[in-house]
Amino acid sequence: MVTDERWIEVGNLTWFYREAKPLGKTDRSPVLLLHGIPAQSYSWRKILPALAHQGFRSIAPDWIGSGFSAQPDRRDFAYTPEAFLQALEAFLQAMALEHFSLVVQGFLGSVGLQYALRHPEQIDRVAILNTPLTTAAKLPWKLRQLGLPLVGDMMTQDPLLVDRTLEGGGGYRVEDADLDVYRRPFLRSSDAGRALLATIQKLQLQQVTAELEAGFQQWHRPLLVAWGNRDPWLPLEMAKQFTDSLPEAEWVELEEVGHYPQEDWHEKVSDALLPFLRRALV
Repeated sequence: MVTDERWIEVGNLTWFYREAKPLGKTDRSPVLLLHGIPAQSYSWRKILPALAHQGFRSIAPDWIGSGFSAQPDRRDFAYTPEAFLQALEAFLQAMALEHFSLVVQGFLGSVGLQYALRHPEQIDRVAILNTPLTTAAKLPWKLRQLGLPLVGDMMTQDPLLVDRTLEGGGGYRVEDADLDVYRRPFLRSSDAGRALLATIQKLQLQQVTAELEAGFQQWHRPLLVAWGNRDPWLPLEMAKQFTDSLPEAEWVELEEVGHYPQEDWHEKVSDALLPFLRRALV
């Protein structure tokens, strides 16, 4: 199964995305996969074909400012959650994604959850992997320092920050060939570092998680929370309490998996995700 790499112009922004299409016709809802910081859609490279084999069209974009999507100056793109939400809505309209399932991970994946709460009529079901969900979530020092004045300006220009962050989030070594892909935007242009700096500075984590915490109390569509139990940044207990507060939510603990589950151990993610997405709605 081949995963296509494509670009699409949406207004004044260029989005890069990866897409895997199933063979033949399917009546299953497409799946949108959103990555966290400082990853990119490449983190879903093993999940995309697994979804396609099960009859799902799957699409994973690089957020604006990340990977191979546009990295505009902060004067032209605000890098706030609201700016990301507006850009995501325009991207989905351009892709003609009117109804889909949503899979999110990480810091910035939370913007995808905001979108789901504001547009529930478009969402079939939601799967959450190690994403800030409540106001108890804090930005870890490893990421917070990337947004500090002067210090962050220097650190976000170092392409090796991707290595340290992805591997620091779970303790697993990422293969050199894969790290080459993650580093490439930072080696190509200083715009990648400046975009990361702006994104972290404007995460507005407390406001976003407050919206999620309240909003999901009213959520009545299928919801899966699958959590890497070796995440050093977002505690397992926080995610479990969130899930337990929602009577219809499903919980899966991913053993020996860190903050970036799809990077650490994609087979365990597929084992949790595929049955959830395949299950018929009651």
